[in-house]
Amino acid sequence: MKDIFGKALLDFYNGNTSEDIITCTNISGDDVLPLSYLFRSYTYMPKLEQKALEMAKGNLLDVGCGAGSHSLYLQEKGFNIKAIDSSKGAIETCKKRGVLNTELLPLLEEKETFDTILLLMNGTGIFQTLKDVPKYLTHLKSLLNKNGQILIDSSDIKYMYEEKDGGFWQDLNSTYYGELDYFLSYKGENELPMKWLYLDFKTLQIACTSIGLQCEEIMKGEHFDYLARIYI
Repeated sequence: MKDIFGKALLDFYNGNTSEDIITCTNISGDDVLPLSYLFRSYTYMPKLEQKALEMAKGNLLDVGCGAGSHSLYLQEKGFNIKAIDSSKGAIETCKKRGVLNTELLPLLEEKETFDTILLLMNGTGIFQTLKDVPKYLTHLKSLLNKNGQILIDSSDIKYMYEEKDGGFWQDLNSTYYGELDYFLSYKGENELPMKWLYLDFKTLQIACTSIGLQCEEIMKGEHFDYLARIYI
C-alpha cells in the first residue's frame, strides 16, 4: 500500500492540506471524507463511539487507531491504552498528537492481552471478507484477558441494494453483500484498492458463536449501524 491515508493525516496535522480524502466502493460513487473528522473530539463523535468509550475498562487496545482520537480521549481519562495501525503515517500522527503507546502493527501480529479491545469506525472492515471473519475473531479471542471484551461497530448495508419498489437487487454469483472493494484517493493520487467488510449483526453473532464467543448488540445507530460487545 502507498499509505495515502497516513500521508493525508500527517498533512492535516502539519497544516499542509488543501483538500480531503475521496473514497468510493464498487457499489457507490465518490464520497468526501473530511480530514477534520478524523481528528474530532469526543463531543463530535457518533453516539455509538461515545458509548464504546464509556464502556471501556482495564488495559486497552485501539485497533486501526487512525489519527488516535479514541486513544487520546481514553488516555486523558487515565487508561493505559495501546494504539496500533498498519499505516505508518497514522502511527506518526498519533505520536505527534501525544498518544504514549503506539505501534505500527497489523492486528494479526499483536501478541499482548487486554481487558478491552476497540474496533471502531466500522471495525469489521479490517476482516476484509466474510470467510476471514473466524480467523480474526479467533485471534481477537486469544488477546482477551479473563472477563475481557471486544467493542466493535459496523453497519448492515443491505439498504444500498434496495430497489424503488422495495425489493433488493443482488448478484447471486457474488460474495456476501457486505464485502466491498474500497478505493481511496488524495491530492490526485490513488491508493491500491482493498477489501472492506460491512457485517450485519446477525452474521457477526453467528460467527462469534461458532468459535465460542458471546455477542450482544449494545446500541443501534441512526443509519443501519450498531455497536456490539463480544466476550468469552
